[in-house]
Amino acid sequence: MENDFFQKVYKVVRLIPYGKVTSYGAIAKFIGSPQAARMVGWAMNKSFSQKEFVPAHRVLNRNGMLTGKHHFGGTDTMKELLENEGHKIVNNQLVDFEKYFWNPQKECN
Repeated sequence: MENDFFQKVYKVVRLIPYGKVTSYGAIAKFIGSPQAARMVGWAMNKSFSQKEFVPAHRVLNRNGMLTGKHHFGGTDTMKELLENEGHKIVNNQLVDFEKYFWNPQKECN
């Protein structure tokens, strides 16, 4: 079951456009498990083992914080990936989170 859930998460994360971000909760809600934001985080932690790239750096907490940053190779890797897409990060938080927020409920229906 966990593997099916994780694969649903990865499928959604791969749809996040370059320069956009979403939240763990938005993904959980979209795949029909609105109380499973933490499990989406666990899926992101394991996403590096996938053969097809999963842009996990585009998934933040509901406040735009880079809460998953410690799961990337270096402590600043997540920040650097987001900055490479044009984002500004201050104190491990994306500036203008709402402006760049991609809502799968709206974009994938």
